[in-house]
Parts: sequence; C-alpha cells; structure tokens
Amino acid sequence: MPIDPPDTAEQTALTLDVVSRYHLAWKHRDLEAILALYHPQVQYNDFFQNRRMGLAELREYISGTLPRQPDEYLEHNDRIRADGCTAFIQYQTALQGSGERVVFRSSEAITVGDGLILRINEYASLVREGEPRAGRQAPAISKLGLSARQLSFMARDLADYFTQQQPFLDPELDLARIASATGYSRNQLSYLLNQVLGQSFYRYVTQARLHYLLERLASHGETAPIDALAVSAGFNSTSAFYKAFRTHTGCTPKAWLKAHCARTRR
Repeated sequence: MPIDPPDTAEQTALTLDVVSRYHLAWKHRDLEAILALYHPQVQYNDFFQNRRMGLAELREYISGTLPRQPDEYLEHNDRIRADGCTAFIQYQTALQGSGERVVFRSSEAITVGDGLILRINEYASLVREGEPRAGRQAPAISKLGLSARQLSFMARDLADYFTQQQPFLDPELDLARIASATGYSRNQLSYLLNQVLGQSFYRYVTQARLHYLLERLASHGETAPIDALAVSAGFNSTSAFYKAFRTHTGCTPKAWLKAHCARTRR
C-alpha cells in the first residue's frame, strides 16, 4: 500500500479536485470515469458489509451500487470537505416501503495520493424516525452480499413491484413468489423487511392491501359491500381485515366511510 502524502495546502487542493471529479462521475453514473480515479493499489473498505476490496473487485461492486435512475434519491448532508490527503463526503438515502421514515446515513473518508484515490472507508448506519440511533444490523448482512445502497435499491424494487404488478391481490401470496419475481433471495428480502424496514412480510402485504382498498374507496366511490371489497383486495379473512383496518385507520370501516362521505359532500 502506498504511503499517504503529507498534509500540505497543495495536497488539500489536489484532494478536493480529485474527490470532486469522483463525486461527479458517480452523479453521472459514469463507471469508467470512476474506475479511472482509483490507484492500482486502492483499498476500498465497506464497513457496513465488513468487506475489503482491491481494484480487481471494484468494477463489479461499483456496477452494483451506481444510481440506476436520474431521480434516484441521494441527499448530501454537507459539502465535500478536504484536509490534506483526506476528503469527507456525507449523504443519506431514503427507503421506500415502510410505514415510518427510514434512511441510510453514509459517510466516506477518501484518501488521495499521486492524483488518484488510494483508500476509501465507507460507513453506513440505519436510522428510523423517532429512534435516537437505530443502527441495528444483523450479523448475517455480510453474508447477503448487499451494500447499503443495494439495500436501498431492493426496497425500491420491492415497492415498484407491489405498485405495478399488485401481487398482494392474490390471497395466497408468499415470500417465495416475490423472490422469484424480483430476482432477490428469500433471505435478502427477509433481511430487508425485518431488519431494515422493521416489519414482517405479513404486515408489508397487509399495508399494501389496505392502501389499495382505501384508494378505491376514496377515488372511485366503490359501493360494493366492504367485505366483498376486502376479498377483492386479497384478504382471505374478514376478521383479519377488520383488525388491520382499525389498526391502520384508528376506526371501523363504517366510521371511516361515514367520515369520508361527509367530507366529500362539503
């Protein structure tokens, strides 16, 4: 491993220039530009996965973590800061598919020498709204082969699949079917739901069914009996539906319909 250069003012300016170009390459999803900025002996430490990588492994790793769409949510918490041979980047990624706000907060300490990136130490922690510090991570995360960014992608893929394909309308829906449809393993999906989004598979599906039913009631003025609508939304038990409805809305379907109809007539 090359020796870190001295922390001079000239080195600070060079570090800031290199890391700014690195940041723009990520923003433009330019894989080749990113790889060109790595030193041949670069060391990349992803502490979320407890994984250390060299240059030979980084093409595959970066390809799997690059933003895939222009609107991919990535909020930088601070400007790039440089001091000598090290620069610091901080950002967070919001996750879809939870009843509460969930974000991954990440930071990178990037060391520059010879005009190239010598070392990256990447840290990420999971934070849920209302919890002072929710960095709970099961030890199995290192075995799943997913970075914090990739978990964010999985949450989005899962939410998009539910929105577009509406698999929850099938009362027999199970995790194996979702795994087959999305290309993720059951272990990966279970980790996302339980450890990241903080909910069970049953609760995730139930929320999707309730959202679908309430949207139909609010937007289309459905007049069918509520029990029939619950069945059409994928509920195979009326008692489970009524319990979930009350938990989600704080009232019975009858009271919700009465309040909604009263508002829409005003």
